[in-house]
Amino acid sequence: MTTVLAVIPARGGSKGVPGKNLAAVGGVPLVARAVRACTGSALVTDVVVSTDDPAIADAARAAGAAAGRVHCVDRPADIAGDTATSESAVLHAMDAYEAEHGRTVDVVLLVQCTSPFLTADDVERVASAVAKDGADTAVTVAPFHAFVWRREAATGRPAPAHDDGRGVNHDKGHRPRRQDRPEDFLETGAAYAMDARGLRVHGHRFFGRTALVETDPARVLEIDDPHDLARARALAPLLDPVAVPTRADVDAVVLDFDGTQTDDRVLVDSDGRELVAVHRGDGLGIAALRRAGLKLLILSTEQNPVVAARARKLNLPVLHGIDRKDAALERWCRENAVAPERVLYAGNDVNDLPCFGLVGWPVAVASAHDSVRAAARAVTTTPGGAGAIREIATWLLGPTLSTPTQ
Repeated sequence: MTTVLAVIPARGGSKGVPGKNLAAVGGVPLVARAVRACTGSALVTDVVVSTDDPAIADAARAAGAAAGRVHCVDRPADIAGDTATSESAVLHAMDAYEAEHGRTVDVVLLVQCTSPFLTADDVERVASAVAKDGADTAVTVAPFHAFVWRREAATGRPAPAHDDGRGVNHDKGHRPRRQDRPEDFLETGAAYAMDARGLRVHGHRFFGRTALVETDPARVLEIDDPHDLARARALAPLLDPVAVPTRADVDAVVLDFDGTQTDDRVLVDSDGRELVAVHRGDGLGIAALRRAGLKLLILSTEQNPVVAARARKLNLPVLHGIDRKDAALERWCRENAVAPERVLYAGNDVNDLPCFGLVGWPVAVASAHDSVRAAARAVTTTPGGAGAIREIATWLLGPTLSTPTQ
């Protein structure tokens, strides 16, 4: 059997975007997106995340928990600095994997967290180019049709104030049509595959025959600065496959109250009593979730009798008046023997973001704050207080809310 090892270098330090590899795009940390792309490939035997940051290691393990073939290795300080090469991390990861598992790596992949829209199909094809098709190395590329220019100092004149623009891949005096020019490809920076023995000999990701594996140009984006990250987050709803959880993905559902089970408005009478509006469909959905055997909880920062009254009506446990919702959620998961990666948490505002970082399925209601929607893994089409919880129940149990328990 051919051993195909995917290595994901993921340092904790980043000058351009602090904490970059844990930054969420489409509600999923960049390192987790890379892990999922690799575990989605049938050819990849195992995935190793090389990191010097325990938080990155935790996120990687959580993302690969279902696959059961994701490992983390501590990246030594001497190959974790700004000048360290990716190849050094790959070679170290290969050594660690072979020492632990007692088998030789035949093909090794270098997969970059900074390319958030890499797909499992991209990984499969770049691995196949070496593992099956006989290439020595392979790289993901995208068709590239732009004219490239370079500044050069003009003869006898100071630079760069009076630089001279020179065509790199064309003669600036001749502008052929695209179909009349040679086909060029842009290296995406997302994924590389190498014959493992060849990498050890040459020490570089390119040697011998290099296969070009074409990918969708719309998905080419490398995150190097905050503007790139903002662009990726804006593109995620368009480029990510629409994914909502099923019953097989979730063991527990934790619900915020204000703005999630309500429309975030409060009516106050002359005696100062507060009234909120809820949706009967949400109650129906919650009852169905309870019958399906899911563990349920209402978690709210508000110390308000209306929250407790609604919990009693729904026959749900409630924790309210909570300052640190994330700490309370962690404790509740431990006490109820629930793995956080199998928790769906539904919220609407910035005080829900710490909980989003803990769970496998952070869900924003349609009316949520923009930052919450950006951090969510899934977003309802229904606003809070208008049946959003009923919609979530439909994701898990089907439209009739009668899917058999798993």
